[in-house]
Amino acid sequence: MEKVWLQSYPPGVAAEIDLDRVTTLVDLFDGAVDRYRGRPAYTNLGHSLTYDDLDRLSAAFASVLQHRFGLTKGERVAIMMPNVLQYPVVLFGVLRAGMTVVNVNPLYTARELHHQLADSGATVIVVLANFASVVERAIEGTDVRRVVVTQLGDLLPAPKRQLVNFVVRHVKKMVPPYALAGELDLRALLAEGGKRAFTPVAVALDDVAFLQYTGGTTGRAKGAILTHRNMGANVRQATQWIEQAMHPGEERIVTALPLYHIFALTANCLTYLHYGAENLLITNPRDIPRFIKEIADVGFTAITGVNTLFNALLNAPGFDRVDFSQLRLTLGGGMAVQRPVAERWQALTGCPLLEAYGLTETCPAVTINPLNLESYNGSIGLPIPSTEVCVRDAEGRELPVGERGELCIRGPQVMQGYWRRPEETASVLGADGWLRTGDVATIDEKGFVYIVDRMKDMIDVSGFNVYPNEIEEVVAQLEGVREVAAVGVPSAHSGEVVKVFLVCDEPGLTVEAVLRHCRENLTRYKVPKHVEFREELPKTNVGKILRRALREEARAGN
Repeated sequence: MEKVWLQSYPPGVAAEIDLDRVTTLVDLFDGAVDRYRGRPAYTNLGHSLTYDDLDRLSAAFASVLQHRFGLTKGERVAIMMPNVLQYPVVLFGVLRAGMTVVNVNPLYTARELHHQLADSGATVIVVLANFASVVERAIEGTDVRRVVVTQLGDLLPAPKRQLVNFVVRHVKKMVPPYALAGELDLRALLAEGGKRAFTPVAVALDDVAFLQYTGGTTGRAKGAILTHRNMGANVRQATQWIEQAMHPGEERIVTALPLYHIFALTANCLTYLHYGAENLLITNPRDIPRFIKEIADVGFTAITGVNTLFNALLNAPGFDRVDFSQLRLTLGGGMAVQRPVAERWQALTGCPLLEAYGLTETCPAVTINPLNLESYNGSIGLPIPSTEVCVRDAEGRELPVGERGELCIRGPQVMQGYWRRPEETASVLGADGWLRTGDVATIDEKGFVYIVDRMKDMIDVSGFNVYPNEIEEVVAQLEGVREVAAVGVPSAHSGEVVKVFLVCDEPGLTVEAVLRHCRENLTRYKVPKHVEFREELPKTNVGKILRRALREEARAGN
């Protein structure tokens, strides 16, 4: 379609990025280190790593991968950590060694982790000790040959390091027992790697930087292939969008969303790397009082999050006393931003909450509201530079302005495809480069995009995609379950929660038994909040369960 959105671009934002200036993530890292070596790069639990520290430690890990482990360019390394100082060290070490990062949600169950490790072919996993017991149960039958374990406080100075690790393990008992043959200690490996320089690798734009896993209509997570060109282009697109508001060498961004998620990975970790920013890592954003205490007086300039996080902060005691005097950018994504939350945020902080939209398959940024937006507008924003969007009908015909249709995207940030899944790739990515999103949208005459519905049955829990087939597959494992359907129902706390309906031939099966089984096999946010037994479930004339009918019924009675 005609690029009607260009008329709404803020002054100074170009329609296209210079694709010839897109760099690899290694070059992006090296440039930031050269310019900002003495600046703090990451801060967590009261301690900071400078860009120089990050350079030295990530080089040490790259050395370990090459010389101690004998890995070569292109091999996959899994990272299973929340927001701790070790994460960026390992991340950039893997990238600098020319290898591919496989980000893993540390809340995964053994079943979920096994699938991702087996599918990706990762040969090494680096895991926080708190989650090592899950790795123990998951690695059999995978290609993982080495498990590197780190404790929460390992990159803190003594004696704080020892104190934090002791409290986490022995006082709070946050490290379940585990036994991993041949496990290696990250701290010891970094000391070893620091004694031998890593061999620089010629990383090309078309090399795979990430296998970033995302759910699908089948519920089986699949890896989006994101190259250095894809990720580097999206960083350049984002920096061109926000450039005029940035103060290089002075930015400080609150990173509460996990860095293993594509949103924070690109927005916080990589885009703000370009500006020499300090990332304030929040390890446990659910601990709102501690979260507020950590950011109260630091004078942060930017924060990203999902609607539920902003809402929780606004409703927490003491948040109104946080120093917002330097806040210039608040970016919301991952799920719909609600008007009341956006309006309250702006009233309190003086900074608009700008909604953005993206997908794992697009690195993720597709649309962002302009920084000169005065207040919430209900839109997911304008297509960012070098991005084309359109809406299409069921037959693939492009629709005019104002019509509802499936949102389709084309741009340099669109993935190469799904790892080892050519059929699933072909179902969403055309030979012409257009990606089908599965979301129903409209585009107005000024080019602003609005999400109005979803084509998929995906359930959105706090910005995380939950797919009904996966829930149904787990519940169906219970003896006596004949039919099961999972749907999303509204939740004031998380946007949506999961509700399951089931038909059962086993009179002894209880709601608690269903939930217990789900907790053992599903990540916490996927576990149903509601369980309802039925005599039968509505179906089409060919016997397909009508999830939509159940969803509408559940929402009407909510």
